[in-house]
Amino acid sequence: MPDFDKLRALAKETISRDDIKYLIGWRQGTYGYRTSPHFVRIPEDADQLIFSPLCSSNLATYLALAEKRPVPRGSQPDTRKVAILVKGCDSRAVVQQLVEQGIKREAVYVIGCPCEGVVDLRKLEEKYPHTLDRVGARWENGNVSLDLPSGNAVFPREEIVAGKCLTCRYPNPVIADVTLGENVEVSGSTAFEDINRFEVKSAQERWTFWRDKFNSCIRCYACRNVCPMCYCAECILDKQNPAWIQRSVNISENTAFQLARAFHLAGRCIECGECERVCPVEIPLSYLNRKLVKEVTEQFAFTPGVDPEAKPLLVGYRPNDKGDFIL
Repeated sequence: MPDFDKLRALAKETISRDDIKYLIGWRQGTYGYRTSPHFVRIPEDADQLIFSPLCSSNLATYLALAEKRPVPRGSQPDTRKVAILVKGCDSRAVVQQLVEQGIKREAVYVIGCPCEGVVDLRKLEEKYPHTLDRVGARWENGNVSLDLPSGNAVFPREEIVAGKCLTCRYPNPVIADVTLGENVEVSGSTAFEDINRFEVKSAQERWTFWRDKFNSCIRCYACRNVCPMCYCAECILDKQNPAWIQRSVNISENTAFQLARAFHLAGRCIECGECERVCPVEIPLSYLNRKLVKEVTEQFAFTPGVDPEAKPLLVGYRPNDKGDFIL
């Protein structure tokens, strides 16, 4: 568990550097279990920074979406770095953005935060609904300890963390200029048990499952907007001429939207689970994404977001790639 004093001292030291524009981290939210992204521009702002099991959001989303304002005549562009706190999955997003040249390495300063798993707010709200007072959280000896209005509560990690954390293979940052705290034990695997259980169902059973899920989709685009790998300036799914996806909210268009987005993430998804976390109708989007992760892993022995020097999957070529699936 990172010491808040050390975190804030490191942040103040970082933001005081001449080559740092601002730092992106987390702070306590306005109520309950919520946390919020926090942009630190002056050392005093660092006093609000936290890192705890409640810090779910992937801050790497902001790197590729940074506003690029026109430079006034006679002025020079601001080329200072953006500092960012990253968990393991967040750091994979940073690496994949670097691989795809969405960002430049010299433009970012990465502070790694080894992570033992973030809380699934839906699980927590089932246990303690309608909690408005601010809640603190910390990792303790493989458990998650919560400071609730009613007192302290301790839960086994497996009972309260998000599903993505139970399968996470990279809890420690894969890229960092400086790391906060010690590395944590890796407990995830590449067995894909969750996907294997789904694959044994018949085609009709799988379609019935997804038809019900896609029927509930309201096309709010929260999954796309929160995804650190959906950073195109203009999304192809928004285009009206030609119109790839109609604006109608129905099973046909919803299915086309969700499948198109999943395939756009093939060989790019870093399994941060943000799309599933923010979905207001609780569509299990990780099944779609992890199915493609499994195929990419098995067919191409490729894992996105772990090697800054790697080529993107679809632009790389290796003569020894398996070809059994090619007709």
